[in-house]
Amino acid sequence: MASRPIQRIGLVGFGEVGGIFGRDFAEQGIRVSVYDILFHSTESRAAMFQKARDCGVEACESLAECVREAELVISAVTASSSLDVAKDASSLLRPGQIFMDINSVSPTTKRADAAQIERSGAHFVESAVMAPVPPYRLKAPMLLGGPYAAEVAPRLRVLGMDATPVSERIGVASAVKMCRSVMIKGIEALAVECLFAARRYGAEEAVLGSLEATYPQMGWGDKLSNYLVSRVAEHGRRRAAEMREVAEALRDVGIDPTMAEATAERQDGLVSEMVEQNLKYKDMAPFSWIVLAEALSKAAAHKKQ
Repeated sequence: MASRPIQRIGLVGFGEVGGIFGRDFAEQGIRVSVYDILFHSTESRAAMFQKARDCGVEACESLAECVREAELVISAVTASSSLDVAKDASSLLRPGQIFMDINSVSPTTKRADAAQIERSGAHFVESAVMAPVPPYRLKAPMLLGGPYAAEVAPRLRVLGMDATPVSERIGVASAVKMCRSVMIKGIEALAVECLFAARRYGAEEAVLGSLEATYPQMGWGDKLSNYLVSRVAEHGRRRAAEMREVAEALRDVGIDPTMAEATAERQDGLVSEMVEQNLKYKDMAPFSWIVLAEALSKAAAHKKQ
């Protein structure tokens, strides 16, 4: 595989992650083409094309146009779309192109994605993004997997990415992320359930004080509560989809995904309550879990009347 710097990148998926990566790559002088199914939406098209202009990237009308000249193609779509993108890309890629799948899907899904891409002769690289992208941007730590991971990692680091190869086998990097998500997204779901109930009882100060005393290193008395609940309020749908992938990953190795499925339900549930009350995360800056909990509590009380 060539070791020269990557000069052309195709981004499939132009949501939060795609926008951040696209802008940061473009600012380095790299030519970036992007494609998103929302480019075909009457409601979203104008805003998405303006976003592409603002980021300094080229918006493409088709997946074929997006990947045609790219040396590196990054798939950054929803978990449910990951395999569809791999299937569609498999007939468009050519030997030697790099296809890096950064989607939060199970090891089984990653292997299915790889099987599709490998038919084209392109080099599939599994990537598991191990921290939220917005604060870290290109520096968000990634674990890479697959037979080309060790070769691709230094080329990504030249781009400013924090890429670490962990295995030549597809699925190991994603297994790390999936197992970690049981804990991380589970804590978020627990925070919502615990704190919202405490608020309705008027017991939140005592509960937070007790948590701080028990786990002082976590910072319950500071910003942690707002952060944990905000992750659900802003990204609950996407995180719930990921947790359903986690549940599949657990079943694949004979583990009953009791907590993963409950976490998905709680993450989805909060967003559904917000939608029902027309509460939007973007309108709640600066975010306060107490403000959100109070709004939903009043709505629940009104519904009982």
